[in-house]
Amino acid sequence: MEPIRIALVGLGKIARDQHVPALAANPDYTLAAIASRNAALGGVPSFPTIEAMLAARVPLDAVSLCTPPHGRFDQARAAIEAGLHVMLEKPPAATLSEATALADLARSRGVVLFATWHSREAAGVAPARAWLAERRIDAVRIAWREDIRRWHPGQDWILEAGGFGVFDPGINALSIATKILPQPLRVEAAAIVVPAGRQGPLAASLTMRAGHVPVSAEFDFLQTGPQTWDIEVDTDAGTLKLSMGGAILHVPGEAPREAPDAEYPSLYRRFADLLDRNESDVDLSPLQLVADAFLIADRTTGDAFEW
Repeated sequence: MEPIRIALVGLGKIARDQHVPALAANPDYTLAAIASRNAALGGVPSFPTIEAMLAARVPLDAVSLCTPPHGRFDQARAAIEAGLHVMLEKPPAATLSEATALADLARSRGVVLFATWHSREAAGVAPARAWLAERRIDAVRIAWREDIRRWHPGQDWILEAGGFGVFDPGINALSIATKILPQPLRVEAAAIVVPAGRQGPLAASLTMRAGHVPVSAEFDFLQTGPQTWDIEVDTDAGTLKLSMGGAILHVPGEAPREAPDAEYPSLYRRFADLLDRNESDVDLSPLQLVADAFLIADRTTGDAFEW
């Protein structure tokens, strides 16, 4: 079978760190083009916009969008209307209505749309889901604290309207929680702290429930030193813990289970499988939780933030 001819739209940090290496290591794909305003990749045809790329009629089967969520709708729509399959970085769009409209458009045009949640591919997530399925869950605690200056240096868009702020990493935790918990999550209360002069929050706390189970989440974008990406689940058999973003699984009575990072290679294997079966995968539950949090949050203005 011929490799899937795929283009990357956006060539920022996440594309260079994760998407490019994952594609290079997967024989199912050939990187056929790049669309990026400010960057190019040697040996690959590069264009300033997706519109310019499509106008050049580069032979393509699919595109992978690695741009910020605000403005991604028009890029995805252009690709779908050109008959291309589309893979979306998380979060899939700036709003729920945009994401839903893209899903409807992909369905009407007969192309595959894959809304990815890379943290669900962490090594501990699937075994955690299986372990919890056989236990009574009593409480869940999420702590997701990282350093914006380390992971998003100078990226002002993330604190602009539509940039999600601390929910950009926080949605990773919510994507894991919605995957491993057997009951759907709902937001009961939320509080966010937005730095003066910005639009996106640097801190947030959520009070949620999964069925009758209390679920708390604390997100912080200003933690220096060791980073914290933990989910603890109290059960009738003890406490399960996912740490390092789901890479390490701790279950009672067992040694910690750990495996190398393979989230993005797994996503691209999944995309190839979806293309083979002509099937879309658009789960919007993590995005819905973030939207609900913004709707009901108690908003506080914090100190100004500078890089």
